[in-house]
Amino acid sequence: MAFRSLFQVCLLSPLVSVVAAKPILGKIGSFADTQKLADPNFGPVPGEDPIFSTYYGVEAPFPGNLRDAVLPTKVGPPGEDDEVWQNLLSAEWIIFDFYQKAVESFNASSFVKIGMPNTTYQRIQEIRNNEAGHLRIFQNLISPTSVKPGACDHQYPFYDPISFLALVTVLEVSSMAFLTGLVQSAKLPSSHAALTAIAETEARHETWSLIEIWKANPFAGPSDTVFPYANQILDTTNGFIVPGSCPKVNPVYPNPRQGLPALSAASDTKSLTPGSNIGLNFTDPTNQPSFDKDTQYYAVFFHGIHNISVPLNTSCWPEQEIRVTIPEKFETKGVIAAVIADTAGAPTKETVVAGPGIILEQPVELAIELI
Repeated sequence: MAFRSLFQVCLLSPLVSVVAAKPILGKIGSFADTQKLADPNFGPVPGEDPIFSTYYGVEAPFPGNLRDAVLPTKVGPPGEDDEVWQNLLSAEWIIFDFYQKAVESFNASSFVKIGMPNTTYQRIQEIRNNEAGHLRIFQNLISPTSVKPGACDHQYPFYDPISFLALVTVLEVSSMAFLTGLVQSAKLPSSHAALTAIAETEARHETWSLIEIWKANPFAGPSDTVFPYANQILDTTNGFIVPGSCPKVNPVYPNPRQGLPALSAASDTKSLTPGSNIGLNFTDPTNQPSFDKDTQYYAVFFHGIHNISVPLNTSCWPEQEIRVTIPEKFETKGVIAAVIADTAGAPTKETVVAGPGIILEQPVELAIELI
């Protein structure tokens, strides 16, 4: 998809009405009800209860209807990977609410009318159910000495079934990149295994989207893209959160947060395939990069398990647009993640000064339409 943050990539038009995830329909549990989630044996168990797979109601499935933060029940140091799971739980609330809002906003005929398979709405419900299971899995992986983040209020830039399905593709493809980074952040082998299992489920969601919705080849080459700094991608999803709406006890999301300038392709971009020359745009006017005149900066493109650095001329910015060519060597498959760094290869997160931007190569036609 377009070379943008996950939020910016889906702003289809200045006239688009944003769908807000107001309190989900159905029975929303109280704060006291939510605290029962501290017990890992409370409620349905993912992998054992069909509510996480074949529930076809509109109301939010457990634990998506228990939205407060869960307070610690023990005193002591945090678990070794609590920060990873807290970040992922906060991100999962964004994804769960996205699918839940679609279940509430549309019905089976909404998708049939635009030529989609008659199973599309059912598949969206099933993905919603899987995401509810992820909520519970991540809650249980956070130790009892740490807060389990609750839900914020969210808003999403979709206004009809087509714009929703486009955003599905962006989120599912991009999840492949940030999950590879989270695996590197986790310390425990059991965490590595759990993250791999979640990534496999997300890959199934994306495969469905590519084959059934876009009639595209789902194969992304021999490897999906490895992006090492997961929190930089997670930070782009803050655009979906209504400011000031998160539970006060939630940790910073993501933690730690760099707050880098968002990166996008210029609005006149004609192609985002490898070999294309594009202008760069920093989409948040309140958060612009600062380039030192004595430093050489690079656009670092991550694709597969490798990255390629392209020197940039930043000396005349902002008066003159910064332009760069997407490396021609890359296959037009999967997703490319790009950042601006002050060191070739962006060897540490501290060397990144803007981005990441996500370039979707499948389906390539969709990418250019969403700039």
